[in-house]
Amino acid sequence: MWGALWGRALRAAGALRAAAFRSMAVEGPARGSASTAGIIVIGDEILKGHTQDTNSFFMCRRLRALGVKVARISVVPDEVEAIASEVAAFAARFTFVLTSGGIGPTHDDVTFEAVAKAFEENVVPHPELVALVHKFFGRTEAQCPEMKLARVPESARLNYGTDGRGSAFDYPLVSVRNVYIFPGIPALMERALDGLAHLFRSERTRFHSRAVYVAADELLIVPVLDRAHAAFQGRVSLGSYPDWASNYYRVKLTLDSESEQDLEEAYGFLMRQLPPGVAVPLVTDYVSRAAAEVYSLAESGSALGQKVAAALQTIEEALDQYSLAQLCVGFNGGKDCTALLHLVHAAVQRRFPVRQERLQVLYIRIVSPFPEMEQFIQATVQRYDVQLCTVEGSIREALAHLKEQQPQLEAVLMGTRRTDPYSCTLTPMTGLTGTSGSSCASSLFPTAFSMTRATPPWGAWPTRARTQRCAAPTPGAGRATGLPTSWRMRKRSARPGCEGHALGGSSGKLPGMTLNKPAACQH
Repeated sequence: MWGALWGRALRAAGALRAAAFRSMAVEGPARGSASTAGIIVIGDEILKGHTQDTNSFFMCRRLRALGVKVARISVVPDEVEAIASEVAAFAARFTFVLTSGGIGPTHDDVTFEAVAKAFEENVVPHPELVALVHKFFGRTEAQCPEMKLARVPESARLNYGTDGRGSAFDYPLVSVRNVYIFPGIPALMERALDGLAHLFRSERTRFHSRAVYVAADELLIVPVLDRAHAAFQGRVSLGSYPDWASNYYRVKLTLDSESEQDLEEAYGFLMRQLPPGVAVPLVTDYVSRAAAEVYSLAESGSALGQKVAAALQTIEEALDQYSLAQLCVGFNGGKDCTALLHLVHAAVQRRFPVRQERLQVLYIRIVSPFPEMEQFIQATVQRYDVQLCTVEGSIREALAHLKEQQPQLEAVLMGTRRTDPYSCTLTPMTGLTGTSGSSCASSLFPTAFSMTRATPPWGAWPTRARTQRCAAPTPGAGRATGLPTSWRMRKRSARPGCEGHALGGSSGKLPGMTLNKPAACQH
């Protein structure tokens, strides 16, 4: 009895699915409205957290560019009933349904079977797919695992995409009515969707978007967002997305509309309503625009601009004295030396707009550095297109080894902070020599150390100063670069406070080389 009841229930569910689909197929999307899509991601591995889904993100981006509005994303397990139920519901509701995953020869690849069940069809061998299985796998036995790829729903269509050159793909994408069955492997899915873009492209719909970046807490702009939403509801979609990790903004606002006129009207309303100064530009390509942006800041007259201008003056003096082959920038992955690298890059970019010679950076590598720091250094090297010189050991050993490896190097641009011990005593372009160890830090504002062959006597440094200088030689903190621990120091009297930017200088000696240091302004 239970079997009969269960059978009747399944048949009734199937009838409802078919009726719903027929209703959708007859009516279609509302006239003038955008085509819609539902995405079904299939796989236990997604639900268990074994694999991160990237397919739905890619599909959303591509479909929106094609004029299709993605209305829902669902993730379901590798179960025939669960997939069939979701497919039937989505097919009745949306213009297109895109599934991802569950195609293959194994026991948990059940998408073809589930889609067939959603439309009350059987899976049957498709002659064209059987031939392709034989071509690619060399198998013809009906029960071999590979032949599972050839058994598809009875009404299945085969869609051959094309690559960028217009050549047809060797293997088709299977679709059933308005359901398109994509592979779960991201590379294959992306290739298939790009190759079949014409199936989804909407000629009548184009989405228009704007973004506003706000350097203020979201709570501060809630009243403005409420007014904008009330004024443009139904015409413009307004989104607000806080970002705690960005250095440029606190909230990203998005405006989306099918009407460019409505979008621009809403954008103007929002910009007028936001508090003055909170909308900021988002800099996405700060490397190629470095010279223009940095020198614009230096000429702005602001407090920060004045410090940047003083730093650029020291860098330019170093560039006057040394060629790019003779100069390198101390870089250990810290925040300060990254800012310093940007300033040097800007100065070099302005001075040599067309150049083939790359700026050199010096990385004194410690034992067992943090992997994240190493990754950041490599990414920065690629971003700025600089030549990385890596040396290991103590500061003294590293500099001596560097001089042996690259005898043409004459100077290293480094930097100090205003708050670093004795930074206020440094002056730009002042000779510095010493004996061993580590001290001054790479920082926002530069310091240039010049290196020449010499065999000077050992220097001496006051005990208190030596202790302070060597207290923090950790590269990860942006502090380990190329000064000796014991060095003869010539300094002027430190001024109390040393606020703002100050210029200072020092000198000392290191066996095997002399370090002459054009110091930078501090911040």
